[in-house]
Amino acid sequence: MNTRIRQHDTGKINIILHDKQDVTHTMNQSAILKQHEGLQRIDDAFSSFTGLRDLKEQLKEMYAIRLMQTKREELGLTVPKQVMHMIFKGNPGTGKTTIARKLAEVFGQLNMLSKGHFIEVERADLVGEYVGQTAQKTRNNVQKAIGGVLFVDEAYALARGGEKDFGREAIDTLVKQMEDHHHDFILILAGYPLEMDYFLRLNPGLESRFPFHIPFDDYNADELMDIAQHKLREQEFVLSSNAEKKLKDHLVHLCLHRPVHFSNGRYVRNMIERSIRRQSIRLLNKNVYSVDDLIKLTVNDLELKN
Repeated sequence: MNTRIRQHDTGKINIILHDKQDVTHTMNQSAILKQHEGLQRIDDAFSSFTGLRDLKEQLKEMYAIRLMQTKREELGLTVPKQVMHMIFKGNPGTGKTTIARKLAEVFGQLNMLSKGHFIEVERADLVGEYVGQTAQKTRNNVQKAIGGVLFVDEAYALARGGEKDFGREAIDTLVKQMEDHHHDFILILAGYPLEMDYFLRLNPGLESRFPFHIPFDDYNADELMDIAQHKLREQEFVLSSNAEKKLKDHLVHLCLHRPVHFSNGRYVRNMIERSIRRQSIRLLNKNVYSVDDLIKLTVNDLELKN
């Protein structure tokens, strides 16, 4: 025997037994495969990103929640309110903006967002100079983001300023818009960990409105080396064995004595770009170029900064 769910006008639900052939909702093989394709798409989209071990699992949870909401709605069950607003906390160069942009794209492909576009704003885009400007500017940006992701970088800057500052009004307006458009809009507040912790303490109740808090940890030396190698492969360059050793030693030293405001992956990407420019200058003296000449970065090409 199977069960069938019947919902009366009163809103009450009866679950009754019926024969196997009397099934009101079945999941065929193609639908099952589609579910697995969704999880696989998340894997494929984010597997190339270094670190962020917890991110993929949380994204799968979001996908599962939204899928089960759809199944409950099809069966006439109450659909619990689930929001997908997020807090991203991480130091410079840990991938917050890149991940948010990719998230919007993938969630659009999975129909978790109707458009999947990405809107990035900062304090100046939300806070006005005069009375009445801030709420309107904030609402306008939310409207642009409907169906996608609104990414507020350095969100803690909204709490800066004195009594006459309108940052608080921007926060209040965002909170209301979060509630009004929770079904097809994701708000991501991003910033450095300590500043974001302080910002959230200043706004009681704000933190609890974001069910997903995703940490973007600093990269270790091995992860920074992975980022460097990935960047090199993308542009068809390789390191000589001596250059590779020198870079690895340098990254280990940096991670042991991490400079203030170290920019993680951004530092590595900028370093690779500088090294490619140095290689280009070195090769100007040659008249004939081999493939090896053009793709190999030597120790002398590396421009490393402490």
